[in-house]
Formats: sequence, structure tokens, C-alpha cells
Amino acid sequence: MNRTHVFAAAVGTVLLAAVALPVTALTASAEPTPAAPAKEGTPGPANGAERGGEDGGGKRTGKEKPGRKKPGAKKPGRKRSGGEHSGGHRSSGGSAGKRDRAVRKKVPARQEGSVAAAELLAKAGGQGCDPVSKGLYSVDEGVAAAVPVCGADGAVFWKADLDIDCDGQATARCNPTTDDSFQSMTAFSQSDGKPLNAEKLPYIVVPGAGENWDYRSSNIKGGGVAAVIHGDSVQYAVVGDTGPAGIIGEASYATAEGLGIPSNPDLGGAASGVTYILFKGSEVSPIESHGEAILLGDKLARKFVGKK
Repeated sequence: MNRTHVFAAAVGTVLLAAVALPVTALTASAEPTPAAPAKEGTPGPANGAERGGEDGGGKRTGKEKPGRKKPGAKKPGRKRSGGEHSGGHRSSGGSAGKRDRAVRKKVPARQEGSVAAAELLAKAGGQGCDPVSKGLYSVDEGVAAAVPVCGADGAVFWKADLDIDCDGQATARCNPTTDDSFQSMTAFSQSDGKPLNAEKLPYIVVPGAGENWDYRSSNIKGGGVAAVIHGDSVQYAVVGDTGPAGIIGEASYATAEGLGIPSNPDLGGAASGVTYILFKGSEVSPIESHGEAILLGDKLARKFVGKK
């Protein structure tokens, strides 16, 4: 190869390198810049942030429900030891809207016994209320008192909301994880001495004895039978727990289930439209037998409405 050819080859090589360099630089600049590593402890997007303060696993994320005690906090007036106690009532608080929407869903009527809801309601309050309580009750903490306890032939009754009581034996659906106000005791116990089972046993909560009314003065007992009515549904339950002396309208997880009412301890219940009829002098034995509650409740309900 002569000198002219060597010089031309060298120039060509330099030109090719000069042209290739910008193309490589351009290609590198088009690649996305890697994200900076996250700092330790920096929170990412919250799972379930649009689910009302619950994470993807259903656990509370620290957004306390209005009117509820913090997890583990002792309810005012409640006793951790055995025997009768005065419990904290579940507040409908910030969940009222969700609860109302759930309750408005059409559910089939569920009737226990032979007496229809309409017959019981016609007798209980069909002619108004003959008060047996000296004053009125509130349905939740911070809500104006407006509910009287009324008297009727052989019974007392009231019309209120239904908040979920999950207290008693710890079960899959009633425990400190599912209910941040869970208590391991109930005012009245099973025949074996254990607390009642709110998930399995329909029971209602009566206000603790106070200036307004003492349930015992109306011959209402622990284990007494009650007819609970919501819409066209009738559920028989026992008197199983007591609540604050100034608040009314609470029943067990199983009672809500039997009435077709959402039973979630935090978001379930019914905001209104529930009637509780308690039959004087009655007592289911053993208290944990729902079958006995139905038999006795139906017998007393038939007598209450004048059926043979």
C-alpha cells in the first residue's frame, strides 16, 4: 500500500469514530434515569387507603372510630372480673353512612316462631308508649336522649338502633382483633360459668340500673327472653349483658345475623328501626340454649298478642 492509500485509510477511521460518538451518547441519554433508593423507614402508598382507614388485611390503621375507645382501653364502668357490669356502648359515629347503606340492602325476612313482626309491633307501641322509665335514653354517646322504656301487658319494650356487642368468649369473629372494644366478660354467664358466646348466641344488652330505670324493678332477669324485630324479621334472644345506665340499643353479633343486619363489630348494626320486647318474669334455662329461647319466646309472644 502506498502512502496516499495509508493516509486516506487513517482519515476515514477518524471520521467514522467522530460520527459514532454522538450516536452512542444520544442512545445513553435516552435511557431512564434509575430511581434513587428509598430511605429506610419512608412509607410507601398505603394499602387499602380508600377503604375507610383499614389496610388490605382488614386491620385498623390507627384512624380511630369516632366515639370508640382506643384498643385496650377500659370502658367506663365495666368490670373485668366476673359478675354483672356496666359496659361501654358502641357508637355509630363515623360509620353511620356505611352502616345505613348496608342495612338498606334488601334481605329476606327471617321469622322465628309463629308470631309475625307486624303482630308484635301492633301490640308494642301500637297505641303509643306508657313509660316505665323516669327519663329518656340515648342511642349512642353524645347523642341527645330520646328513647323511653315503655310498658305493655306482661312486657317492656323500646325502639332504638342496634349496635353490635361482641363481648364474651373469644371466637373467630368476636375477639380483640376484630373488635377494638372487645371485653372477655358478659354480665350473665352460661350454665358452666363461662361468658356468653356473642357469635353463636343471640342476646341483647339492657341499660345498667340507674336513675332512669332499673330493669330488675320491671321483673326483667338475666336470661330473660326478648323478641327483637327489624323490618319483617323476628329474632328471639336472651338478656345477656348490661350497658351504661344512660344508653340503649345493643345486641350480640348472632342477633344481628339472625335479623339480616350487618354484623361486623366496627361497621355493622342498624342506625334505627329495631324494636326490643322483653317479657317480664321469663328466664331461659340454660341461658345458652337458643332453642329454648325460641320455644319460650314464641309461647310468650302468642300470649302477648292474644293468640291461643
